Amino acid sequence: MDTSALFSLEGRTALVTGGSRGIGRMIAEGFLAQGARVYISARKAEACDAAAAELSALGECISLPGDVSTLTGIEDLVARYSARESELGILVNNAGAAWGAPLQDFPENGWDKVMDLNVKAPFFLTQRLLPQLIKASGARLSKVINIASIDGISLSQNETYSYQASKAGLIQLTRRLAIQLIPEGIVVSGIAPGAFASEMNREARDHADEIAEHIPAGRIGQPEDMAAAAIYLASRAGDYVVGSTLIVDGGVTHAR
Repeated sequence: MDTSALFSLEGRTALVTGGSRGIGRMIAEGFLAQGARVYISARKAEACDAAAAELSALGECISLPGDVSTLTGIEDLVARYSARESELGILVNNAGAAWGAPLQDFPENGWDKVMDLNVKAPFFLTQRLLPQLIKASGARLSKVINIASIDGISLSQNETYSYQASKAGLIQLTRRLAIQLIPEGIVVSGIAPGAFASEMNREARDHADEIAEHIPAGRIGQPEDMAAAAIYLASRAGDYVVGSTLIVDGGVTHAR
């Protein structure tokens, strides 16, 4: 058994949505370090361009700014990607949003914004990129990795109703897509992160020591933890992980 190339991404092309910061950037860094050519997308063009420029120190990283919360934005991103590449070996549906408000005051826009970005966008971006994913699935399986959350598996104390529902929905969508697409040579899987420092998880970013007290592993997640999980699923090592969502949370789900 030759295991030397199990985690290599040499020759692969990846697209990471929400790739300019937080978990998306951690994943992009990991992919670049393993030899992939990486496209990152984010709503704010200036931030996306700046992140790609910085990440280019690790490998070839291209900025494709765009808003994937609407079908029009998704189609625009797909068109611009397709103008540069005919194949896509790895798609990471990471762009997401959260909204917190008391039950009695929770607004409709707090529901629609989160559902559109966290559930609708991964589905339609995967749908629209199917030709490129199928074309790349020759000698190596193509990969779609959906970034969910432990809040879609176990209950958070926060009143983030649409967020928790959306992430549970994404985990189930991952299963459904996985069974549909594996005959096409496309493996769909997911990651459910716990506390990682990001703009969305400001508690972990700004109060890491306090948050760590409630994590069995004794710390919040580090960039290497997220990169390792994504590399595993994106590489040959993860070819047999079909439809499952990998929990990366330091034990929080079990301790809740």
